[in-house]
Amino acid sequence: MRLNIIINNKGLHILYGLLAMACVLFYGCQIDNQEEMEYSPFDPSQPVVVSGFTPSSGGAGQRLVIYGQNFGIDPDIVSVSIGGKEAKVINVNGESLYCLVPKQAFDGDIQVRVGTDEMQVVSDADKYFDYQRKMVVSTLVGYKNDRGDEPWKDGKFKADNPNDMASGFWEPSFMKFDPLNPKHLWVTFDFNNGLYLIDLEDSTVTKKRSDFDRPRSIDFTNDGQYMIIAEDRGGENDRATYRLSRDKDWQDREILTRYRQCNGASVHPVNGELYFNSYEKGQFFRFDLNKYFSDGLGNKDYETLFVVHDPQWEYKVFIHPSGNYAYILVINQHYILRVDYNWDKEQFNQPYLVCGQLRSPGYQDGVGSDVRMRNPYQGVFVKNEEYAAEGKPDEYDFYFTDQYNHAIRKLTPQGSVTTFAGRGSSSINPDPYGYVDGDLREEARFDRPSGIAYSDGAFYIGDQMNHRIRKIALEEMDSDGEEEEMDE
Repeated sequence: MRLNIIINNKGLHILYGLLAMACVLFYGCQIDNQEEMEYSPFDPSQPVVVSGFTPSSGGAGQRLVIYGQNFGIDPDIVSVSIGGKEAKVINVNGESLYCLVPKQAFDGDIQVRVGTDEMQVVSDADKYFDYQRKMVVSTLVGYKNDRGDEPWKDGKFKADNPNDMASGFWEPSFMKFDPLNPKHLWVTFDFNNGLYLIDLEDSTVTKKRSDFDRPRSIDFTNDGQYMIIAEDRGGENDRATYRLSRDKDWQDREILTRYRQCNGASVHPVNGELYFNSYEKGQFFRFDLNKYFSDGLGNKDYETLFVVHDPQWEYKVFIHPSGNYAYILVINQHYILRVDYNWDKEQFNQPYLVCGQLRSPGYQDGVGSDVRMRNPYQGVFVKNEEYAAEGKPDEYDFYFTDQYNHAIRKLTPQGSVTTFAGRGSSSINPDPYGYVDGDLREEARFDRPSGIAYSDGAFYIGDQMNHRIRKIALEEMDSDGEEEEMDE
């Protein structure tokens, strides 16, 4: 069986607190009385032998014990590589050594080298470490200069010359994949007034339009032929939602509804009607999009279903793929509501609390009203294959950005909220925010994440204050077969 090993150098500090316990267990397995045991120093005239290791599998940061002969007692002259990546050697005691699996050690071959540069004795394990890839946070595109004022511009994800790289991304974002082209990720930025295409096929970012006024959300009609944009405009009869046409390359515009201060709009994934809101009084509106296309409707021909709570409630609506219910993320009041769909009436019922608590910002995982959030912004439903295998009625978890907690959270169908990614690297400083790639919880940091989208096993995050688009996916190798290094 092949073995693979991985360790993140940035994350080693997180493991140091465990080393004392690990060493005690390690030596306890080797001897009954460590104080009476004497280990022989390395003998360069004798071979180094690797006879085995445990455990046989794991991922980055896995603690690994390698057994053999003639390892010596000085960790400074012992080096270990796994899959061509250098492991962190913690301790050696002659016939065993203790190390940490490096990150991206995909091949899993283990080599131990003992001695100085002038004289090293090398031994390879006859088995491979079964490296298990794990989800990590990386940077897709963007950079931040020392002043934090790099321009908004089109460009490539990566380039030798920074002037050729796309940049900007410092306003709250909203993301949506094109349902007919899974390589096209569309993004709007509040206060930026543009519509951006992140093309994952040719690794470019392109600003497609610049004539919007506070665009707050993107959705598509169920046939994928029209893009729906919601705008947060303050006039009495300003445009609230409008459509762009695929056959016009998204360059046209026709107003669907007029009101004021629309925070977002969503299309029902089964029945096709449009739901949008207003910050003014927290209203929740229904617009019969099917009737608009078949018979024609005026831009004021919608109905008010309910008011969420009080005036000036900022929220966005995300409808479950089944259409059975939707979540309402109340951004400025720090909680999430649920609205169930009435299939007979073809509209949503009254909302009720799922998690968080009104006017109670904070950070706490938990269930229901015990949960604390701080500005939940955008969310996406992701199918959980374990739920599907178990035959559960709801197969989807809901992942959302928690802006001022600098985290990606997960809400289960049972109302349990956990932290999925972010708030790592605790030894750097006590702050939960920053810019660190790597392990989801032990290392990664965000700074006010807002937009989130999901496709083909990967999450894409608009990381506002870091001025970057981040990615959460299994560790990858680049097209040349070399490991893709993650930014520090």
